[in-house]
Amino acid sequence: MRRAVFPGSFDPITLGHYDIIERGLTLFDEIILAIGVNAEKKYMFSLEQRKQFIEEAFINEPKIKVMTYQGLTVDFCKKQNAQFILRGLRNPGDFEFEKAIAHTNRKMSEIETVFLLTSSGKSYISSSIVRDVIRNGGDVSGLVPDTVRVK
Repeated sequence: MRRAVFPGSFDPITLGHYDIIERGLTLFDEIILAIGVNAEKKYMFSLEQRKQFIEEAFINEPKIKVMTYQGLTVDFCKKQNAQFILRGLRNPGDFEFEKAIAHTNRKMSEIETVFLLTSSGKSYISSSIVRDVIRNGGDVSGLVPDTVRVK
C-alpha cells in the first residue's frame, strides 16, 4: 500500500491544500492528513475545529485519514508505516524551504517527499492570507472549503 502523510497546521485548510490532497489521491492508496501540534504556536482555530473542518471536507473519501501528531514528522510517518510525505509548492520560495526539509527527512529516514505544484488558480492562497482576511472581516468563501466556518 502506498501511504503518504500530508503534514501541516491547516489553520485553516485552504483550497490550495484541498487541490494538493485531491490530486494526491490519484498517486496514493491512502493519505493521512496530519495536523501538527506545536505548543509554541498561536493558532486562530482550535485543534478540534481544524480537524473537524478537514474531516467534513473529505467525509466521502475513504482514502483519507485525519490525525494529529506532535514531534518530528518522520517519526509520525514511521509509526503510521507511511513511505511518503506529500507537500505542495506554490512558488520558488516554497521549493527552497521544502527542499531543505525533504533533504533532512531523507537523511534521518528512508522517507521520500513528493512535491506537487499547486494549480495555478490556487497558487496565491495561503493559510496566513486567509487568517488575515478573516481578521479583517473579509469573505473567504473562494479561499477555503465550505466546511470552514468563520464566525
